[in-house]
Amino acid sequence: MSRWTRRLLCLMLVGVLLVSVGCGTDGDSPLAPSGGSPQAAIIPNVVTSVESTLLGSVDLLTCSALPYATGFATVGAEGGTVRVGKTTLVIPRGALPKPVTIKAEQMPGNTNSIRFSPEGLRFSRPAQLTMSYDNCLLALPTKRIVYTTEGLKVLQVLQSLDLRLTRMVSAPIDHFSRYAIAY
Repeated sequence: MSRWTRRLLCLMLVGVLLVSVGCGTDGDSPLAPSGGSPQAAIIPNVVTSVESTLLGSVDLLTCSALPYATGFATVGAEGGTVRVGKTTLVIPRGALPKPVTIKAEQMPGNTNSIRFSPEGLRFSRPAQLTMSYDNCLLALPTKRIVYTTEGLKVLQVLQSLDLRLTRMVSAPIDHFSRYAIAY
């Protein structure tokens, strides 16, 4: 079964489940949990199941290799911008309580990937990460930024904005780690 067929089946399953959950009556069904609405019990399980299925069907975007590059910036309470290659991280005012020297590394390989350090640094307000995919194969599905392991295993798909005309994708991040572009 192809990746697209699996994705379509997952979306159809979600639709059917949400319609059936929404069509419940007064909770008198023998399948309804006691002491609460059926929706409250079923929806989290459906969302978790669909999320794990979708994570399994996310593929990293294939690109021509970029050279290893680094960028540094010291950013404090006033906010600031860190750039490396065509990747930009905008940290808003108030996201960091004190100045921090930030290192951004454009990682070599056949996917556009960026690593930020100090690893694990958390923001009190999300920073905006924007990455280019103009060196990548044209893929029609919407591009997303994903949080990955060092081995590029996708851990989380971020809520992203695919700026197709400029071949850029942008997403808020709340901590430092490694990120890549997927579809």
